[in-house]
Amino acid sequence: MNRHPRITLLAGGVGGAKLAVGLAAICEPGQLSIIGNVADDQEFHGLWVSPDIDTLTYTLAGRIDSAKGWGLADESNRVLDSLKRLGCDSWMYLGDQDLATHILRTQLRGQGIRPSVIAQRIAESLGVQSNIILPTDDRLQTRIRTPEGWLSFQEYFVREQCRPEILDIQLDGVERATATPEALAAIREADLLVIAPSNPIVSVGPILAVPGLGQAFALANAVKVAVSPLIGGATVKGPADRMLSASGYHCNNLGIADCYSDLIDGLIIDQRDQSEARALQERGLHVMTTNTLMLNDADKTRLARELLQFAQGQLTEERLAC
Repeated sequence: MNRHPRITLLAGGVGGAKLAVGLAAICEPGQLSIIGNVADDQEFHGLWVSPDIDTLTYTLAGRIDSAKGWGLADESNRVLDSLKRLGCDSWMYLGDQDLATHILRTQLRGQGIRPSVIAQRIAESLGVQSNIILPTDDRLQTRIRTPEGWLSFQEYFVREQCRPEILDIQLDGVERATATPEALAAIREADLLVIAPSNPIVSVGPILAVPGLGQAFALANAVKVAVSPLIGGATVKGPADRMLSASGYHCNNLGIADCYSDLIDGLIIDQRDQSEARALQERGLHVMTTNTLMLNDADKTRLARELLQFAQGQLTEERLAC
């Protein structure tokens, strides 16, 4: 592998954004590309909101509200308060500064500009040097079936706070979606493909489900590594454990490996899950155990360095031997 390998990260949610920061800290400008999740996008108050892409962008820009893990720091909510007084639904928190992003995005979409171009423009305006890439410019929508009926992802995640039982998960629009040329190129040209410790069902799954992207990932001549989102059989944040179960996977690292079956060469798991390493290795995976909990920037950079050493060491040597 090159000294400065071209790295493409598939990422969604807070965990994905954290690893993106760690990788960006050790990469040269232009070395890192990040394909984000757009399946939780939704329209609010006439504005197109892209939560995962914005979390990724704000985090890389150093503008994220670190306490929440999403939204902008030093935020206010006068517009939302005014909308509430006017009788509008206000369960989806959109801060005053954040609304400027959504206004610009919606205006540019109305002018016929590709969402991929818009995302890159917003990232560049905030000083982000890594390439933020959309998997598709088409509309995808993750929907969750509960005992009360079907909900959009944001309705389930934000409004209902993940409380309802999950009966089914569906990705609407994927059969009509077309992969962006930027995403296909980022996968095809990568020396190292990384799957972030994101929810494999609703964050990474929708990226790989876009026609052509999963196939491109599988066929890419790159080292492929995933970082498990589970620590001690549970998620750090979010409903990934319940979504794994609802989708027919075990809520452990064997289940994570099943999600990425035939796609990855190696899996990085937390040191608390060391007991699962042998079973993973018996499936033909290289396994690294370390502390995967990213509480601060030092943790993010350390994990990114360990990941790169893992990919450049044992995994690359095996490929060269073949």
